[in-house]
Amino acid sequence: MNNGWNPWHGCHKISAGCAHCYVYRIDSRHGKDSSEVTLTSAYDLPTRRKRDGSYLIAPGTTVYTCFSSDFLLEEADPWRPGAWEMMHERNDLHFFLTTKRIDRLEKVLPMDWGQGYENVTICCTIENQDRANYRLPIYREAPVRHKQLLLEPLLGPIDLTPWLGPWAEEVGVGGESGPHARPCHFEWVVDLRRQCVECDVRFRFHQTGALLEKEGRLYRIPRPLQHIQARKAGIDYK
Repeated sequence: MNNGWNPWHGCHKISAGCAHCYVYRIDSRHGKDSSEVTLTSAYDLPTRRKRDGSYLIAPGTTVYTCFSSDFLLEEADPWRPGAWEMMHERNDLHFFLTTKRIDRLEKVLPMDWGQGYENVTICCTIENQDRANYRLPIYREAPVRHKQLLLEPLLGPIDLTPWLGPWAEEVGVGGESGPHARPCHFEWVVDLRRQCVECDVRFRFHQTGALLEKEGRLYRIPRPLQHIQARKAGIDYK
Protein backbone atom coordinates (compact mmCIF):
# COMPACT_ATOMS: atom_id res chain seq x y z
CA MET A 1 0.00 0.00 0.00
CA ASN A 2 0.99 3.68 -0.31
CA ASN A 3 2.99 4.65 2.77
CA GLY A 4 2.14 8.34 2.56
CA TRP A 5 0.04 10.10 5.18
CA ASN A 6 -1.41 13.54 4.45
CA PRO A 7 -3.50 14.48 7.51
CA TRP A 8 -4.19 17.94 6.06
CA HIS A 9 -3.84 19.49 2.63
CA GLY A 10 -2.95 22.94 1.36
CA CYS A 11 -0.26 25.46 2.24
CA HIS A 12 1.00 29.02 1.82
CA LYS A 13 4.11 29.97 -0.09
CA ILE A 14 6.72 31.51 2.20
CA SER A 15 10.06 31.48 0.35
CA ALA A 16 11.73 31.17 -3.04
CA GLY A 17 11.56 27.38 -3.05
CA CYS A 18 7.76 27.56 -2.96
CA ALA A 19 7.40 29.52 -6.21
CA HIS A 20 6.60 26.50 -8.38
CA CYS A 21 5.27 24.17 -5.69
CA TYR A 22 4.21 20.77 -7.05
CA VAL A 23 1.12 20.74 -4.79
CA TYR A 24 -0.12 23.96 -6.39
CA ARG A 25 0.68 22.53 -9.82
CA ILE A 26 -1.25 19.32 -9.21
CA ASP A 27 -4.20 21.05 -7.55
CA SER A 28 -4.53 23.52 -10.43
CA ARG A 29 -5.25 20.62 -12.78
CA HIS A 30 -8.30 19.80 -10.67
CA GLY A 31 -9.46 23.35 -10.05
CA LYS A 32 -8.40 23.31 -6.39
CA ASP A 33 -7.11 26.26 -4.39
CA SER A 34 -3.91 25.04 -2.71
CA SER A 35 -3.87 27.98 -0.31
CA GLU A 36 -7.00 26.62 1.37
CA VAL A 37 -5.88 24.36 4.23
CA THR A 38 -8.27 21.50 4.99
CA LEU A 39 -8.30 18.40 7.14
CA THR A 40 -8.28 15.26 5.00
CA SER A 41 -10.20 12.01 5.29
CA ALA A 42 -6.84 10.30 5.95
CA TYR A 43 -6.30 12.16 9.24
CA ASP A 44 -6.49 9.03 11.40
CA LEU A 45 -4.78 6.71 8.92
CA PRO A 46 -1.93 5.56 11.23
CA THR A 47 -4.36 4.20 13.81
CA ARG A 48 -6.86 2.58 11.45
CA ARG A 49 -7.27 -1.18 11.85
CA LYS A 50 -8.23 -4.08 9.65
CA ARG A 51 -11.15 -6.38 10.41
CA ASP A 52 -8.83 -8.72 12.29
CA GLY A 53 -7.81 -5.91 14.65
CA SER A 54 -4.31 -5.40 13.28
CA TYR A 55 -3.18 -1.99 12.13
CA LEU A 56 -3.77 -1.07 8.50
CA ILE A 57 -0.19 0.22 8.23
CA ALA A 58 2.16 -2.63 9.07
CA PRO A 59 4.78 -2.23 11.81
CA GLY A 60 8.20 -1.22 10.50
CA THR A 61 6.82 0.99 7.72
CA THR A 62 8.32 4.40 7.00
CA VAL A 63 5.41 6.82 6.73
CA TYR A 64 6.05 9.89 4.55
CA THR A 65 4.05 12.52 6.37
CA CYS A 66 2.25 15.67 5.21
CA PHE A 67 3.78 15.94 1.73
CA SER A 68 0.77 17.91 0.45
CA SER A 69 1.22 20.60 3.10
CA ASP A 70 3.69 21.62 5.81
CA PHE A 71 3.35 19.77 9.12
CA LEU A 72 4.14 22.96 11.06
CA LEU A 73 1.71 25.18 9.17
CA GLU A 74 -0.15 27.65 11.43
CA GLU A 75 -3.61 26.64 10.19
CA ALA A 76 -2.93 23.06 11.30
CA ASP A 77 -2.33 23.99 14.96
CA PRO A 78 -5.75 22.65 16.10
CA TRP A 79 -5.17 19.29 14.40
CA ARG A 80 -1.48 18.70 15.13
CA PRO A 81 -1.86 17.52 18.77
CA GLY A 82 -3.89 14.56 17.53
CA ALA A 83 -1.26 13.82 14.89
CA TRP A 84 1.49 13.83 17.54
CA GLU A 85 -0.61 11.42 19.63
CA MET A 86 -0.91 9.02 16.70
CA MET A 87 2.86 9.16 16.11
CA HIS A 88 3.40 8.37 19.79
CA GLU A 89 0.90 5.50 19.71
CA ARG A 90 2.44 4.04 16.55
CA ASN A 91 6.01 3.92 17.81
CA ASP A 92 6.40 0.83 15.63
CA LEU A 93 6.35 3.10 12.54
CA HIS A 94 8.90 5.69 11.45
CA PHE A 95 7.38 9.03 10.49
CA PHE A 96 9.37 11.18 8.04
CA LEU A 97 8.28 14.76 7.49
CA THR A 98 9.75 17.88 5.89
CA THR A 99 9.21 21.52 6.81
CA LYS A 100 10.11 25.05 5.76
CA ARG A 101 8.78 26.29 9.09
CA ILE A 102 11.36 24.91 11.51
CA ASP A 103 11.14 28.21 13.40
CA ARG A 104 7.68 27.14 14.64
CA LEU A 105 8.69 23.72 15.95
CA GLU A 106 9.29 24.43 19.61
CA LYS A 107 6.01 26.36 19.84
CA VAL A 108 3.94 23.33 18.84
CA LEU A 109 5.68 20.29 20.37
CA PRO A 110 3.76 17.83 22.59
CA MET A 111 4.43 17.82 26.32
CA ASP A 112 6.13 14.41 26.24
CA TRP A 113 8.44 15.23 23.31
CA GLY A 114 11.64 15.65 25.34
CA GLN A 115 14.53 15.60 22.87
CA GLY A 116 12.28 14.05 20.24
CA TYR A 117 10.39 10.86 19.51
CA GLU A 118 12.75 8.11 18.42
CA ASN A 119 10.39 7.18 15.57
CA VAL A 120 10.19 10.65 13.98
CA THR A 121 12.58 12.29 11.49
CA ILE A 122 12.04 16.00 10.92
CA CYS A 123 13.74 17.15 7.74
CA CYS A 124 14.45 20.84 7.18
CA THR A 125 14.23 22.06 3.58
CA ILE A 126 16.61 24.72 2.25
CA GLU A 127 16.73 26.17 -1.24
CA ASN A 128 19.35 28.92 -1.16
CA GLN A 129 21.96 30.56 1.05
CA ASP A 130 19.51 33.03 2.55
CA ARG A 131 17.28 30.24 3.89
CA ALA A 132 20.32 28.25 5.05
CA ASN A 133 21.48 31.26 7.07
CA TYR A 134 18.05 31.60 8.69
CA ARG A 135 16.87 28.03 9.17
CA LEU A 136 20.02 26.08 10.00
CA PRO A 137 20.99 27.81 13.27
CA ILE A 138 17.46 27.08 14.52
CA TYR A 139 17.38 23.54 13.18
CA ARG A 140 20.79 22.51 14.51
CA GLU A 141 19.72 23.34 18.07
CA ALA A 142 16.15 22.02 17.80
CA PRO A 143 15.16 19.05 20.00
CA VAL A 144 14.88 16.44 17.24
CA ARG A 145 16.45 12.98 17.44
CA HIS A 146 16.68 12.38 13.70
CA LYS A 147 17.61 15.31 11.46
CA GLN A 148 18.12 15.49 7.72
CA LEU A 149 18.58 18.41 5.33
CA LEU A 150 16.74 18.54 2.02
CA LEU A 151 18.19 21.04 -0.45
CA GLU A 152 15.41 20.83 -3.01
CA PRO A 153 14.75 22.66 -5.19
CA LEU A 154 18.39 23.71 -5.18
CA LEU A 155 18.36 27.28 -6.52
CA GLY A 156 21.98 28.32 -6.03
CA PRO A 157 25.30 27.43 -4.43
CA ILE A 158 25.00 26.87 -0.67
CA ASP A 159 27.74 26.87 1.96
CA LEU A 160 26.66 24.56 4.79
CA THR A 161 30.06 24.49 6.54
CA PRO A 162 29.19 26.94 9.35
CA TRP A 163 26.61 24.44 10.62
CA LEU A 164 27.16 21.02 9.07
CA GLY A 165 28.25 18.22 11.39
CA PRO A 166 27.41 14.77 12.74
CA TRP A 167 24.08 16.02 14.09
CA ALA A 168 22.77 15.78 10.50
CA GLU A 169 22.08 12.21 9.41
CA GLU A 170 21.84 13.05 5.71
CA VAL A 171 21.93 15.85 3.17
CA GLY A 172 19.66 15.27 0.17
CA VAL A 173 19.85 17.41 -2.96
CA GLY A 174 17.57 17.80 -5.96
CA GLY A 175 16.65 20.16 -8.75
CA GLU A 176 13.25 21.63 -9.53
CA SER A 177 10.66 19.79 -11.59
CA GLY A 178 7.75 21.07 -13.64
CA PRO A 179 7.28 23.26 -16.72
CA HIS A 180 8.60 26.40 -14.99
CA ALA A 181 11.62 24.78 -13.35
CA ARG A 182 14.69 26.88 -12.61
CA PRO A 183 18.03 25.30 -13.61
CA CYS A 184 20.07 23.29 -11.13
CA HIS A 185 23.83 23.52 -11.69
CA PHE A 186 25.72 20.27 -11.28
CA GLU A 187 28.69 22.16 -9.82
CA TRP A 188 26.47 23.25 -6.90
CA VAL A 189 25.58 19.61 -6.27
CA VAL A 190 29.18 18.43 -6.42
CA ASP A 191 30.31 21.15 -4.03
CA LEU A 192 27.65 20.13 -1.52
CA ARG A 193 28.89 16.57 -1.79
CA ARG A 194 32.42 17.80 -1.02
CA GLN A 195 31.16 19.56 2.11
CA CYS A 196 29.40 16.39 3.26
CA VAL A 197 32.46 14.21 2.65
CA GLU A 198 34.63 16.62 4.65
CA CYS A 199 32.14 16.47 7.55
CA ASP A 200 31.48 12.73 7.08
CA VAL A 201 27.74 13.26 6.57
CA ARG A 202 25.71 11.02 4.26
CA PHE A 203 24.92 12.66 0.90
CA ARG A 204 22.28 11.73 -1.68
CA PHE A 205 21.62 13.27 -5.07
CA HIS A 206 17.89 12.55 -5.29
CA GLN A 207 16.97 13.95 -8.69
CA THR A 208 18.27 16.32 -11.34
CA GLY A 209 15.17 18.43 -11.82
CA ALA A 210 13.83 19.34 -15.25
CA LEU A 211 16.81 21.56 -16.14
CA LEU A 212 20.37 20.58 -15.25
CA GLU A 213 23.35 22.70 -16.25
CA LYS A 214 26.64 20.83 -16.47
CA GLU A 215 29.94 22.06 -17.92
CA GLY A 216 28.21 24.98 -19.64
CA ARG A 217 25.50 22.90 -21.26
CA LEU A 218 21.82 22.96 -20.25
CA TYR A 219 20.10 19.58 -20.28
CA ARG A 220 16.31 19.18 -20.37
CA ILE A 221 15.46 16.00 -18.52
CA PRO A 222 12.00 14.37 -18.70
CA ARG A 223 10.34 13.68 -15.36
CA PRO A 224 10.66 9.85 -15.56
CA LEU A 225 14.45 10.18 -15.97
CA GLN A 226 15.23 12.75 -13.30
CA HIS A 227 15.82 10.25 -10.49
CA ILE A 228 17.53 7.79 -12.83
CA GLN A 229 20.01 10.38 -14.12
CA ALA A 230 20.84 11.46 -10.58
CA ARG A 231 21.66 7.88 -9.63
CA LYS A 232 23.75 7.47 -12.75
CA ALA A 233 25.92 10.38 -11.62
CA GLY A 234 27.24 8.01 -8.95
CA ILE A 235 28.06 10.73 -6.43
CA ASP A 236 26.12 9.54 -3.36
CA TYR A 237 28.29 9.30 -0.24
CA LYS A 238 28.00 6.54 2.40
